[in-house]
Parts: sequence; C-alpha cells; structure tokens
Amino acid sequence: MNKLCRQVSIESPGPGNKNCVFNFFVPIEDTPAQGARIKIVCAGACYRRRDRSNSITSMSSVSSELSDYCPSVTSISSVSSSAFREGSFFPGFEVAGVIESLGSEITEANNCGLRIGQRVIVYPFDETPAGYAELMVVPDLTHIVPIPDNLPMEEAAMLPTGALLAMNAVFQAQTVVTQILKQRAATDPEKKCRILIVGTGGLALWAVRIASYHFASHNVEITVASLRDEGFRLATEIKNVNVVQWNEGLYEAQLIERTRDVCGGSIDVVIDFGTTSRSLHRSMHCLSKGGVILISEEVAEKLLPKFSRLTNEYKQEIVPISNGTVEQLAQLVQLVADKKIEPPPYSVFPCEQAAEVIQKLCNSEIPGRAILRFHEIE
Repeated sequence: MNKLCRQVSIESPGPGNKNCVFNFFVPIEDTPAQGARIKIVCAGACYRRRDRSNSITSMSSVSSELSDYCPSVTSISSVSSSAFREGSFFPGFEVAGVIESLGSEITEANNCGLRIGQRVIVYPFDETPAGYAELMVVPDLTHIVPIPDNLPMEEAAMLPTGALLAMNAVFQAQTVVTQILKQRAATDPEKKCRILIVGTGGLALWAVRIASYHFASHNVEITVASLRDEGFRLATEIKNVNVVQWNEGLYEAQLIERTRDVCGGSIDVVIDFGTTSRSLHRSMHCLSKGGVILISEEVAEKLLPKFSRLTNEYKQEIVPISNGTVEQLAQLVQLVADKKIEPPPYSVFPCEQAAEVIQKLCNSEIPGRAILRFHEIE
C-alpha cells in the first residue's frame, strides 16, 4: 500500500448534504502476484448498487433517479469525504486502460497473452474496486480482456457493463425468438417475431444496435419505445427500427394502442432496462400470450413478486438478465472493433470535470453516454 492515486467517487449524499462527487487520493495496492495493475485511461459513467453487488448499469439510463440525490452537485477534495462512501452509488466499473505492471508470479506460460503496456478493458468482477481511479488492481488475469489498436479507448470503456448487459439480453432473446419462429414455421412462416426494446438510455441504445446486427438475417421486427424526447431522435437515427414514443402524459390505453399499431400487433419479446411498475404493466398488455419480458437482475427482485399473479393470468414470463460473461465481452470487443456494431453517441470529459458531468447527467443534458478521461496516451 505504498502508492497513492487520484480517485473520483460519486456517492449518494449524507443527511443534510447534497454533495455527491468527491475527489481524493487513496492508497493503491501492490500488484497481486497472479494479477495486474491497470493504468486507467477512460472510464464510462456507471454505478453499482450496494444491495446487488453484481448489478451494474450505465448512469445515462438512470439520470432521472440520480437527480433525486444530487440536484446541486459540487466537488470536495478531502480524505474526510470517505465518511460518505456508504451511499448507494459506487461507480467506475467501465474502464479501459493499459497494463502498468504484472504480478511477480506471471510468466510466459500463464500470462494469458497479456503484456505490460497492452491496451485492455476489465470485466466487472465481484471485488472490482469502487470509484473512478487512476489505477486499478486486478487480482486475476482472466478478468482482463485485450482490445485491438483500432478500437478507441472511449468506445472500449463503454463495453464492460452496459453494452455487455445489453448483449446478454439479446442472446437471451434469441432463445425465445428461435423457439417462436420454429413453432410458426409450419403454420405461418411469413409472420415476423416482434421485439420491443423499452428506453433510449445507454443500455437500450446498445440493445437496439446489438439486436439489429444479431437478428439481421432473422424474420424479426424491432421497435423501440422511447421514454424521452431526445431519446426519440436518437432512436429514429437507427436503420430498420420502428420507434414509438411513450409519452407519460397519455392514458395507458392510448399508449398500449399506439404501441400495438406501430408494432403491427402484439409483441413477442420485450427487453426493458428502465423498468418501473408502470412500464412493466404496460409491456405486459402489449405482449402476446406466451410472450417473454427480459429485465435486469437489479430490478427483478423488487418487481417479480408484484407481477407473479399477472404473469400467470396472462401466460407470460418475466426473465431476469445478468451482466454477461467475459467470453461475451471479448466477442463484443471484436464486433465493435470491426464496425459491425456501432456504439451509441458519447461525449468525453476530463476527470476533473466529474462534478459538472454528473450535474449534466442529472438534467439529461448529455445525449448517449458520458466518458471520463484520466490520462492521455493516444
């Protein structure tokens, strides 16, 4: 513990204090014997809830929720701010950087093809250190995924959480889609399988891009339900995707009818990353009998008990989606590097502007994703 590094931490504020962005210096551990230490270049804005250690979400998808905690964001530079670090938000799990050092027990035989100075991203393992920092200690090389030289660090930093969760959701949807199309092959082979993706935050924008690529050769029709005006514009820029706006000022019956009209009938699969009780109830009314709704594990524990009776009544299923695997992350890296999947819009800011960035996210002033840059190496 002989080295200090700068860390930016975004927390929920303590009683009577509205600050939620802190800057301070923290000790960095020595490089683990069988691991590595990463010099962070870029970090995507994301958070992890304390009560679900494996639940990771892009902050752009929850800016409205975050605004409840930080209506006026300022920054503090003090080690004493660590007293606030028991809050709800522990960000910094989407990182891209270079390997600064390898452990003393790493040899050519067990280095997983990694080397000092290599460009990498980090799979969000359970003990991932909390907070945006200049250095990150990774205890096991299997958590590290190399990235090719043609993939910008800014884009790579978006992949380990939001994009990976979206990819896993699309893979889960494929299982349902394959089964539905197989059942229809004999009776109605021309009927498309309809997928609805709810939201236009970072997760949903990744999901629609990955789904558009993944189902390009399938008899599938994709629709996005936009929750915000600026999201509607972003969604309409994606080719071969229908868009329906869920204006919360309308009655539920109007929104359900509007969605079915745009989709051309009942929906087979819903992927919903901005799940609330209201949107989930609406999705179920748009869903066909036997349909499936995919939601993140983060909200599943809270919502599944509330909707168990309705799912039985409507003969539908709600399936929780985990973050995905390191193998999927490696596959995603290659797809984005090869330009087969285009990343959502993003903006890059110096890490010193973290407080201003969070305020803008709270006010939905940043389209797409926000990336913090710690070092200039490219």
